[in-house]
Amino acid sequence: MPTSALSTQHSALVIFAKAPIPGQVKTRLCPPLTPDEAATLHGSFVLDTLERTKAAVSKFKLPLDRYLACAPSSAHVFFKIMEERQGVRVIDQAGDDLGARMNQVFETLFAHKYTQVVIVGTDVPSLPLEQYKQAFTLLGSHDLVLGPALDGGYYLIGLNRPTPALFTGIPWSTEQVLTLTQEKARALGLRTSVLAPWRDIDTISDLNALIEAGAVDTKKPKHEQSFSSRTAGALQLLAKRLRTRA
Repeated sequence: MPTSALSTQHSALVIFAKAPIPGQVKTRLCPPLTPDEAATLHGSFVLDTLERTKAAVSKFKLPLDRYLACAPSSAHVFFKIMEERQGVRVIDQAGDDLGARMNQVFETLFAHKYTQVVIVGTDVPSLPLEQYKQAFTLLGSHDLVLGPALDGGYYLIGLNRPTPALFTGIPWSTEQVLTLTQEKARALGLRTSVLAPWRDIDTISDLNALIEAGAVDTKKPKHEQSFSSRTAGALQLLAKRLRTRA
């Protein structure tokens, strides 16, 4: 990380994202989606997360820096555009698995004098803004904050110090991730708090649930809507295409 990325802020919010490359993202949705459709949807999710985290920082006046942890590289043109347009700092993901990559980001940012670091994924495009505020509030009195996903994983993790043991020996992308992480936390004596569960989008059943939620969301007043018009439109188009393919 360049020295220019250093900050006087003490908290960092990190969005973990892959570049929207067809065939490399949302592969569990293909079929019935095509690789191009899955990549377009994923790109919209990344934008949603960037926009919603920025809105949360503004709404609650959160004193933090936002980072975009990029794979395969922060040099990808998609991430360069996000850096310029979204006012977010970009760093590379590095490691052999998800746990190693998250641990590397935590260690890097704690080494740069941050005292609270929260990582969130991009598969929760309608996550309530209050969840971000709550995560940092809870880190004031806890060592670890987890946002449980409905599939047994977690969509968010926050720490107030490096804890590499949390990220080893975990069978990533399985329903055991959250349970085993909590067991490790207890063994390490960490004070842990848990946010409200939320559905992340990995499978076609998750996508169908999101399509239904998006349809309900469009009927709300504009200021109460959680979905961006971009993602709402993409979901409506995919719903039509899925009906024809069925």
